Amino acid sequence: MTDALRLVDLTEDHLEDVLRVRRQSFGALGSGARDEWWKYAVKFLEDGRYVGVADGDEVVAAARFWDFEQWWGGRRVPMAGVAGVVVAPEYRGRGVGSKLMRGVLRRAAEKGFPLSGLYPATTVIYRHLGYEFGGSRYKFSFQSADLRRLGGKDVSIRRAGPDDAERFREVASRVNESRRANGPLIWPLDEIEEWLADEDNTAFLAEDGFVLYNWAGDEELGIEELIAGSERTARALWATVGSGSSTAKTVHAYLPPADPIHFMVETEAAKSAEIQRWMLRLLDAPAAIAARGFAAGTVLELDVRIEDPDVPENSGDWHLSVADGSGQLTKAQSSGDAIGVGPRGLAALYAGTSLAALRGAGLLQGGSVAADPAIEAAFAGPTPYMLDYF
Repeated sequence: MTDALRLVDLTEDHLEDVLRVRRQSFGALGSGARDEWWKYAVKFLEDGRYVGVADGDEVVAAARFWDFEQWWGGRRVPMAGVAGVVVAPEYRGRGVGSKLMRGVLRRAAEKGFPLSGLYPATTVIYRHLGYEFGGSRYKFSFQSADLRRLGGKDVSIRRAGPDDAERFREVASRVNESRRANGPLIWPLDEIEEWLADEDNTAFLAEDGFVLYNWAGDEELGIEELIAGSERTARALWATVGSGSSTAKTVHAYLPPADPIHFMVETEAAKSAEIQRWMLRLLDAPAAIAARGFAAGTVLELDVRIEDPDVPENSGDWHLSVADGSGQLTKAQSSGDAIGVGPRGLAALYAGTSLAALRGAGLLQGGSVAADPAIEAAFAGPTPYMLDYF
């Protein structure tokens, strides 16, 4: 390692270096996968969402971020989804990864993302940079024969294709808004079109719901997403997937932990549910609070002191006001009654983590414990979850 380490905006000329580091980090890509990786890499490059660290002329670390939106309190919040973080073996443990991620944080903030999220390969580096657990991705398994008995034959459904991509987003938006969802992603429209054009996927659309699924292995189907705005539609879509029970014995599904299917199917999901945790970070605290939905009917006036060394714009004394389902964070004078948080505590609070857990972990200090229930009520909502890995 030399003293010439610097952050760089990646170009297509750098991609062979990035592929080499990726191969050292995750293994080689097949020829078809390599072409797919390159196609996506160029998209990130063109929008300035691919950042690297170079030693001289050689790229030795790289990371990109998706242009996502994410539901919080039933409202859409822009979120930079960090992915493809790679560091060459000889540069690991020397601060290169932290340098890279600080560059990613700055670039995402410059592009107007108030939030950033990621799936951590390790929590150590990301916690050091202010990320904290925001929620989980849940995978449940059901017996197909149980699903096919759910009924819903009176509901009209049809095969879906790429031209239905916008309709899929509209249906998901209605349902997630009505349920005040926390965590699910909103993918770019062109990505949804590609999923619906993929011959390996099967998709059906109803008036107030849809399902997208595929073969997940021998005698197994995998549901990528199933959204239903009513019991009738949920029964129809689940029964459609389960109708292949003569050949597909098991159906795996990524779902919110309290999805209605858990209360509809006669036999509970397999006990070995898979849980994969993801992390959250606030890049622009006032914008993140303003975009989020809050519990209806709650009123909160709270002084907050934030210390955020990697995003100093978040640091300082603030006043949080919540009313009519909306919040506002404004600069304020120092208060002896303020709660104190760093970026990790702020992210966990935003995700609705209990104040007792935050205090117990040392992620929140000060304030009056008697006021904790009011704070929790404002940020309360369904358990945060994601359906997608990125």
